[in-house]
Amino acid sequence: MKKQWKKMSMLLTAVTMVLVALTGCAQNNGRAESGIERGQSDLEYVQSKGTLVVGITDFAPMDYQDGENWVGFDAELAEAFAESLGVTLELVEIDWDKKTELLEKGSIDCIWNGMTRTEELQETISCSDPYLSNAQVIVLRSNEMGQYSTVEACQHLLFAVEAGSTGEFLLKEKKYRYTAYPTQKEALESVRAKKADATVIDIIMAAYYTGDGQEYDDLGFDISLNDEMICVGFCKDSDLVEKVNEFLKTSYEDGTVNLLASRYGIESAVLDF
Repeated sequence: MKKQWKKMSMLLTAVTMVLVALTGCAQNNGRAESGIERGQSDLEYVQSKGTLVVGITDFAPMDYQDGENWVGFDAELAEAFAESLGVTLELVEIDWDKKTELLEKGSIDCIWNGMTRTEELQETISCSDPYLSNAQVIVLRSNEMGQYSTVEACQHLLFAVEAGSTGEFLLKEKKYRYTAYPTQKEALESVRAKKADATVIDIIMAAYYTGDGQEYDDLGFDISLNDEMICVGFCKDSDLVEKVNEFLKTSYEDGTVNLLASRYGIESAVLDF
């Protein structure tokens, strides 16, 4: 009888562990590394610790460093959201290719970095309502742009692209050759240095960095691969999604989004909310 009870106990323990793993981030089981209490919602956890930890990359004009401080459209919007929750903002530079893993572990509370909302992404995390429009564009050296007027004309080029980005996904889908880099900025650098022929990055970043008078004045773009929307990412079924959606709606209505868009030169990305 004791042996049977022992086997039954072991079986129940195993079943419990599986159920805990399957509940995911919604109940915050399986995020033990973050110190979150079992049964505590994401909102309760963030407010109890007093900080909102946001994963970002160096992606001007959304998030970038000005001296020792992180600034940008998303940085300011995320700070306003944190204030609305009664907590302080902590921006953490992450490996973009590991963003979902870091979110699931509880190393970060959300991803707020000009992130494209895709069906593939929504299979693993919960996304906010879109708050800006975007597109992926092909950036070339300016003196070579005349040679390439269509996406198909670029099919034999060697691309540089940020690992884990929408640009990488699109290039992989088209079976175009590419080398993956940690950041979009490094991808741009590789094109300038002629280590790659072209890169695929967000149009928001391309407009900020390339063209006359910009940092990469020898690079340019006029070929778009798609149209897309930008969102904020949270753990699957997080109750913070509802909170950020309410915040984004209010930020459009009170003019905050338009003010920040004007400050960072991305007025064309603003939606009809």
